[in-house]
Amino acid sequence: MTGGNNRNTGDLAARRRRRTRLWVGLALAVLVSMVASVALIVQPWTPEFEHGGLTVAAPPAPVTVDPKVDPAPSNAAAPSRGGIEAALSRVIANPELGAFAGQVTDADSGAVLWSGGADTPMIPSSTLKVLTTAAALLALPADSRVTTRVVAGAAPDEAVLVAAGDPTITARPDGKGYYPGAAKLADLAAGLRGRGIDRIVVDTSVYTGPTMAKGWEPADIPGGSIAPLEPVMIDGGRLDPLVEYAPRSTTPALDAGRQLAAQLGIDPARVELGTAAPGAAELASVRSAPLRDRLRQLMVWSDNVLAETVGREVAAARGLPQSFDGAATAVRTVLTEAGFDLTGVSLHDTSGLSVDDRVPARALAAVLTTAAAPTGPATVKPAGTSAKPEGGALAAKLAPLLDTLPVAGATGSLASRYTGGDPVGAGWIRAKTGTLSVASALVGYVLDRDGRVLTFALMSNDRPPEVSRPALDAIAGALRNCGCS
Repeated sequence: MTGGNNRNTGDLAARRRRRTRLWVGLALAVLVSMVASVALIVQPWTPEFEHGGLTVAAPPAPVTVDPKVDPAPSNAAAPSRGGIEAALSRVIANPELGAFAGQVTDADSGAVLWSGGADTPMIPSSTLKVLTTAAALLALPADSRVTTRVVAGAAPDEAVLVAAGDPTITARPDGKGYYPGAAKLADLAAGLRGRGIDRIVVDTSVYTGPTMAKGWEPADIPGGSIAPLEPVMIDGGRLDPLVEYAPRSTTPALDAGRQLAAQLGIDPARVELGTAAPGAAELASVRSAPLRDRLRQLMVWSDNVLAETVGREVAAARGLPQSFDGAATAVRTVLTEAGFDLTGVSLHDTSGLSVDDRVPARALAAVLTTAAAPTGPATVKPAGTSAKPEGGALAAKLAPLLDTLPVAGATGSLASRYTGGDPVGAGWIRAKTGTLSVASALVGYVLDRDGRVLTFALMSNDRPPEVSRPALDAIAGALRNCGCS
């Protein structure tokens, strides 16, 4: 038994020694393998191998980016009537244009290069905003602002929101509403806190007459194209302040008062319409963005509410009532005094939303051509040879109009156009669009292939916009593609 135990013990010890030698051997083998692998990995990375024998070039010198917009060349070849007519012959014959009128003009000389039905009064739709913006540039300072005030009411616990024609005020907590640079309702509320105010009166007496123009459709309020025109609104009366065509409020001034009350913790039921007492003490005030910024917003996005309120600013500057009739009369008066022929122009609003507005293509073309004219010494063209009044100072005043126009395929109401099919006009055409269910129009300017600036007014009636707009775009595109000297 003892001997057996010793043998078993010896066998066990021998197995342990063999196992140890096995593990040691395996360890040595792995170690040798690892060393060999390291040698295989490390060895090639010698200076000769590092770049495969290639020479690495030095990094390029830094480049300074200096983006700019170059002016149209002053020596570009003048277009000819024959060249323009040949370029347009096919596209202006498109039956999808319906009742069509238009005019094309050389901006440098003022010479009319093509005209068809240009004296016929047409539904302008939103291209009427060209006339409104031109009148504002001529009648108002570019940095003018609208001031909305809150004054003391008849009782110690009452404040009066005195509306002055600013529809851009925002109630958003971060102050970033639909209109960039707009006044903040929170700033008015801050001036009222701690004063024991428990009632808000909204004074809308600065505007007179109806709140809806002749030719407006009530369906355009929930459709998001307009709100009843009252002299104070929150984000243009939009129920969703960040959506362009959000449904609009039917009582935008009262809603502004209610939102002010809400910021002060006042029951909205304690908001009503009324008037401020003459000479009432001012408690707080806010100012709109400058006119130049508001004009750009109303043109790029074709904002009807802004166009109507700016029209009333022109009326106020001319001492006329701030009403639809007063604004329309003021726009006509300012442009007529500047020398524009407004024969055939009939206005019921200043936004072009009314289906009863009428404007000949000739009048729109004249304004654009004057804005794009050289701004040197004024010259008087012989009768019948020019599409524009005298240049010089008038051209300089209207030149900012050009920068308010949307860019084809890039901005505002032209962002989605010239992006498919033949995008020849993308980035080159700048124009005000106009769209109603029975009318489309395009009024702007383009640089032709020779580097000459051409202005155009193109108007289509009696066709739905989904049919007529591509046809209008093709005409402006043909002007861009034209070497018409």
